[in-house]
This record gives sequence, C-alpha cells and structure tokens, in this order.
Amino acid sequence: MPSQTISVESEALRVSVFVDEQGAGYLKEVIPRGATPPPPASKYFSDSSAPLVEVRLAGEGTEKHKSSKALVGTYVGPRLKYQSHEIQTGDGTKTLNVTLSDSKITVISHLTVYDSTPIVRATATIQNSSDSDVVLTQLTSLVLGGLTSSSANWWTDYTLSVPNNSWFREAQWIEHSLPSLGVDDYGAYGRPENHYASLAHYAVSNRGTFSTEGHLPMGLLKRKDNAETWLWQVENNGSWRWEVGDWKDSVYVAAGGPIESDHDWRQRLSPGETFTTVPVALVHVLDNYETAFAALTKYRRAIRRKHTDNRTLPIIFNDYMNCLMGDPTDDKILALVDPVVKAGAEYFVIDCGWYADDAGWWDDVGEWEPSKKRFSKGLKHLLGQLREKGLTPGLWIEPEVVGVRSVVADQLPAEAFFQRDGQRIKEKNRYQLDFRHPAVRERMHGIIGRLVTEFGVGYFKFDYNIEVTQGTDVDTSSPGSGQLDHNRAYLRWVNELHDRFPDLVIENCSSGAQRMDYAMLATHALQSTSDQQDPDRYAAISAALPTAVTPEQGATWAYPQPEWDDETNALTVVNSLLGRIHLSGRLDILSPHQFGIIKEGMDVYRAIRGDLPTADAFWPLGLPAWHDEWLALGLAAASGGRFYVAVWRRGGGESVELPVPVLKGKNVDVEFLYPVAFGAESEWKAEEGVLRVKVPSKLCARLFRLTVS
Repeated sequence: MPSQTISVESEALRVSVFVDEQGAGYLKEVIPRGATPPPPASKYFSDSSAPLVEVRLAGEGTEKHKSSKALVGTYVGPRLKYQSHEIQTGDGTKTLNVTLSDSKITVISHLTVYDSTPIVRATATIQNSSDSDVVLTQLTSLVLGGLTSSSANWWTDYTLSVPNNSWFREAQWIEHSLPSLGVDDYGAYGRPENHYASLAHYAVSNRGTFSTEGHLPMGLLKRKDNAETWLWQVENNGSWRWEVGDWKDSVYVAAGGPIESDHDWRQRLSPGETFTTVPVALVHVLDNYETAFAALTKYRRAIRRKHTDNRTLPIIFNDYMNCLMGDPTDDKILALVDPVVKAGAEYFVIDCGWYADDAGWWDDVGEWEPSKKRFSKGLKHLLGQLREKGLTPGLWIEPEVVGVRSVVADQLPAEAFFQRDGQRIKEKNRYQLDFRHPAVRERMHGIIGRLVTEFGVGYFKFDYNIEVTQGTDVDTSSPGSGQLDHNRAYLRWVNELHDRFPDLVIENCSSGAQRMDYAMLATHALQSTSDQQDPDRYAAISAALPTAVTPEQGATWAYPQPEWDDETNALTVVNSLLGRIHLSGRLDILSPHQFGIIKEGMDVYRAIRGDLPTADAFWPLGLPAWHDEWLALGLAAASGGRFYVAVWRRGGGESVELPVPVLKGKNVDVEFLYPVAFGAESEWKAEEGVLRVKVPSKLCARLFRLTVS
C-alpha cells in the first residue's frame, strides 16, 4: 500500500500520523501550528518515530532489541496495520481516530486537539476481533518518538524534571540530566544489528489507590536553552506509568494506565469486547516551561466539569487544620462563627469527628450519622445556625471506607468490599468499599442525599486516608483491573451527585494531596493541597501548586495562631492568596491586632479573586525548591495588564530581584497589596524587566500587583 500522512489540526497544534508502505502507523508529529519543525539531527537515521500504540498480550514476548520492562518494543505494536481513519469534531475539539488491526485485535488510537491550546489528549481502544478470548497485559495511551530529534547531542541539551509529591511535601519538581537517569548516547542505534535503541529507559510509576503518593503523574522534558518544552500528564485516579528512553537516536515518551508488570493488571476480553485506556495529555511548545504550563492550565480548565465555584472562588473556613483538629462541639464551633463571618468567609466546613461520640472513631466510621453527644441540639440545628449567619455549611466525609468496628461492615454484601483470595482487604483498620457494586453506590447516594436535603449541607470535603496497593480480585480479570474499574465507578458516582445537586461543592482530599490528579480534578471543584502544618514549609508547596492544579482549584491552608508573630500570621495568609483559601486556625482567640492582619488578607483576596480563574502562572525565580531561601509565584491576569507576584523570604539576604521578562521595557506601576502595614520596598527596573523587593524579616511574605501603565 502507498504510504500516507494523516493529520488533525487545531488553531494551535498539528498532529500527524504516518502510515508506511507496510501499513504500520506511527505518531509522527505533534508540532505547534505555524512552527517549522526543527530539522532532524540524528547521526544515523532521520526517522525517530515509534509505533502508534504498544500492545502486549498474554503469551506474547518482547522484541529482542528492547527490554521487556519498557512500554515500547512489543511484538504486537509493529504488526498492527492501518485499516481506516476518521476525524470527529466536538465542542472546541477535533479527534483523529486511527484504526489498526491484526488477526486477533483491533485498536483505535484517539488523538484529540483543542482550540488555541498546543496539546494533544491521547487514549486507545482495543477490541477482541478474534473468535476466542484474549488477555491484554498492556495498552499504551500515548507513544511518541523523536522528542529530541533536532539535537545531535540530546543527552546534554535536554533535561527531565520529575515532580515529587509526598505527604507534607507536595509538587516539588526535581531537574535531572538525562545521563544521570541512565538515558544517554550508548552508540546502540545504527549498528549492523539495527538496534532500535539501547535497553535504557527511565520510568515513573504509581501503584494503588493513592494516585499521587510519591510523584505527580507528570513529566517535563525541556531544552536547556528554553527553545523547546514537552510536558505531559496521565489522568487516572489510581495506577499509572510513564517513561522516557532512547529510540532511534532520540528520546521517546510512552504513557498510560496500569499494566501487568507494575500493577498486576490484566484485562480478559471475550470476542467483541472492548477496553479503553486512561487519557494522557501532551503539551509541545517551542518555548520555555512557563508557556507549557500555561497551555496545560488552559487544557485543565477545558476538560473539567463546569461549576460556579471555579468562577466565584468563595472563601472556605474549615475547622480542622491547626484549629479543632477533629474534635468539633457546639461550643467550639459557635465560638468560631462570628470571627469567621467577620473575616469574610462564605463557607463553614465542619471537618472530621462530627459523627463520633468520642475520639476513637478511626476504625468505626461508615454509618455517617451525627454524634448525639457533641451537639446539644443536634447537628441539623447547628448547621441551621450557620446558615442564619450567612454561611453555607459543609461536612467532611470519607465515602470510600468502612471501619472494621463499624456495623456497616456486616450490613453490606461481601462483594461490596475489596478482596484478595476470598479475604477482605484491611488497611489501617479500615475496609475499602468497591464502587462497582450497586449496594455501595445506592447506600452512599442515600447518605449524601439525606445530608444535602435534610441537613442543608452545601459543601463536602471528600477525604480518603488509606492506600490499597493490592487491588481486588472480585468479579474481574485481575486485581489491577478490578481497581481501575472501581476508580472509574467512583468518578461516575461523584458526577451523579453533581447531576442531582448542581450547586453542591465537592472538594477532593486524600491525606492532603495524595490523589491530586486530573481524573479527580476534572470531576471535583477544588483540591486540598497539603496537610502541612508549618506555614514556612507550606510556602514552597504554595509556590509550586499551579504546576499541578489550576489556581482556582488549589486550596491552601491559612491557619493563624495567637502565639505566632505578625510576620508568620501574614505569611500563612500569603500562602493562599494566589489560589483558593482554606481559612482555619484559632480566629476566636486572636487579638484584635492579629485578627486585623487576617481580615486584611481576606479583603485583598475578595478584591483580586476575579482575576484568578483565567490567570496563568509564572515563576520569577524558577520552579521552587524545598529549601530555597527566596520563593516567588506570579499570576498573569488574562486581561487588564495586571500581574500578581507573591514573594517569600525564608533566609538569605534582605533583597531579591525578580525577573518578569514579559514586562521588559514597559512602564509598570507596582502596588504593595499585603500586608500593607508591614515593611517592604519595591522598585521596577523597566529596562531589565526586573522587580526588586527588599523586606526586613528573615521569615516573611508579601503580595504585589504590577499593572502596565
């Protein structure tokens, strides 16, 4: 058959699939519209394309030239032959569907481009087209070779950044040289053996129900001269894997959801049955990483469920962090109400403990009935008092778990829980509910529905505090498959809640941010970003958060304390001003002076929050590192020439210079927004495009607004 190139284009991106004379398909181009692809600099071969999809079936091995531990180098991927293609047009999208097949299976690669955004979203659907069962052990969502084909020395010209994401230390990007990760110029390609690549690759993988425990499902490959950036994210609220490696004298990226070797995942398909992978989004810009993150932010806003919360950005008070810490009562909550209202909050969320008569509730949760001891007139009456004060009441709940001592553990059928080999899985004295089971969904629909309709709850903090790595083998092909199907069923259930109660706000939390992925965040309105209790450490998280979540979805704690000095209390407020505010702390026992510092911050937030839902982030000092003495985060408003810059000092000299290249040569008015009574000097150097800031304290934070005049 003659070769052909099939393309789909948006205003911002062109994606091309090349089909060779043998009918094999390759993702050839992901290039910004209007850009000229850099000429290949390969020493041996100008085509660094990899198979469009890489598939493994049970009983199939791996090509001898590639490690079986990698996603690429399968037998099945190269033998799939082109059958047809079509382009579907959606609301602001175009999707190229390319169908490939062999004697057993048919695979459709779905490649979606978005208006005005240089990003492609990739999934793949496989169908068993044979007359007997097949067992799938791997199916990639995205494979792309040639990421560094314009460089003759790619191993030195490019770096890979990986986002660590641990409890209390979220969204911390670490930059690596490729050779330090084992990806280097091995001289393998071009040898007489015709090796495609060396055996070297670097993979980041997650297994279990904490989808972002250890790492965010993201990666960043960029040229050192900032001439090119690749940025990607895997969208799954469970297991995933991505990898980079050398392929035909260039770097490839491959990514997708669970696979057999990492996640005990196998999917049995009967004749005619299908399976679709989790989405992977890939950004390509011929520019620096800030441009790439701006594109990813725009895409994240496009794929998420529309909710008024993301436009209005109400201030949320939650009584947990550095406040009641899971021990709410009538008296304690009512003591906080007036200060919360005075500070300007619009929601009051009662966190954990509202369902428990004593402190030993961890392994007894599951009924979600209000405590009869904590609230003298009942929880319903207390929530009514909150509404009378103009506050929308909210509650914390863990909908996916049941404590081992809970009566619910014996009320639901055995199949309603995760199991392995006939044994119910127990983690931290809790059982994992399986949302594939109708009894689970019906029960939780009833609980949430009652709290909304009878108690007037308008906000839920959906938390999740156990990690199940075993999956479940109940009614499934494999434990990993059971877990993936549960993940998807859970998201369908949350979407059903939104369909029933469109104004209900649901926060995603998982021991802070252990499920900060865009399967969850395309569904939930906002994200709890950390359980970090020290405001100075939280600053490094706050400054990095727009890499992981849109500013209007990233909720950061502001938790003032009476024993802290003024600078520390102001710093905890600045931590949250360029995102979503989770106000907490002992507002009820702050001095009038201390309370004034907090209220001033809330007033500033209400004045600027209208700019945040369309703003793009930038980092004048580069992506923050955990121990940096100075940190800076900027947000560029979509219109009006306004730029907000938060700056933190945690040591070092008393002044810092903050480059804002986009404003170089422009006249800029600098306004010190918060805290205005505290010392701060600023100077705009127009010729250099630099904001110079000087502050007196070694631990402090300031917020500025730059307006082009």
